[in-house]
Amino acid sequence: MNTFEGTRAAIGSGAAAGSGSTGASQAAPAAAGGVPVLRVRGLTKTYGLGDTAVAAVRSVDLDVASGEVLLVMGPSGSGKTTLLLMLGALLRPSSGSIMVSYRDHRETDIATAPEKQLPALRSHTFGFIFQDYALIDALTATENIAVAANLAGTTGAAASHRATKLLDRVGLAHRATARPSQMSGGEQQRVAVARALANDPPVLLADEPTANLDASRGRDLARLLRSLAREDRCSVVIVSHDERLREIADRVLWLEDGQFRPLTSMAVDPVCRMAVETTGAHVDGQGGRIWFCSEGCKREFVENAASFG
Repeated sequence: MNTFEGTRAAIGSGAAAGSGSTGASQAAPAAAGGVPVLRVRGLTKTYGLGDTAVAAVRSVDLDVASGEVLLVMGPSGSGKTTLLLMLGALLRPSSGSIMVSYRDHRETDIATAPEKQLPALRSHTFGFIFQDYALIDALTATENIAVAANLAGTTGAAASHRATKLLDRVGLAHRATARPSQMSGGEQQRVAVARALANDPPVLLADEPTANLDASRGRDLARLLRSLAREDRCSVVIVSHDERLREIADRVLWLEDGQFRPLTSMAVDPVCRMAVETTGAHVDGQGGRIWFCSEGCKREFVENAASFG
């Protein structure tokens, strides 16, 4: 397969994963069935007022099914992190609704829930995985997880037992007494995943979870997230630039300027592997036109095209 064919094939698989796109609206796959765990309608976040107002997320509709791995990609500043923070009740939207369906089938609109209810909603509904791990270095791996269990109402020996089981599940039982500064980046992120599972959440929210990991550890974490979605039937929503995560995603959505866009209108930059619009920097080859995110990537490709074959 030549470079152009490989580029088109990569974006083609992504388009299939995100099929059914209508720009602002994204429904959960029909095969998932049942009530979506997250049902978002008209979600908007605007910063500032009047002439200085900036819309970070604009009238987004989204359904996320139980057991689904959803990957949201897009350029820096596209609204990905703002969207994730709103989904996790860490940031109030300017308008719209975010209906959460719990494991007991109760539903709550976290966009309009009273502020005093939000800590309990978060601790029983969401597990958060951050790019920088966000572990407490004064605590051991077991204690970091137990603290999260405490917030969800599990305390004492029960919390320690839960932490021990989760460390074993992510393959780190032997690191139970280690502190974050004594662990590798991959180990710290696995502890962070175990901590996110402490409250048995219906939804895992991950912000650039592989950004600080090398290729091998990034793939291992991706497979772990896929396994958790399948085994626990929890929904996993990931925002990331990492193309490796496409392999484990049920759907890939492209967010730009605060709105979802069809992946069929995107191409893959063969140098940095970012999805890019089919405008701007490009070269024409025997197989067709190849698009780039910047003149820098285009120049690198032109100077050494064989290395991207």
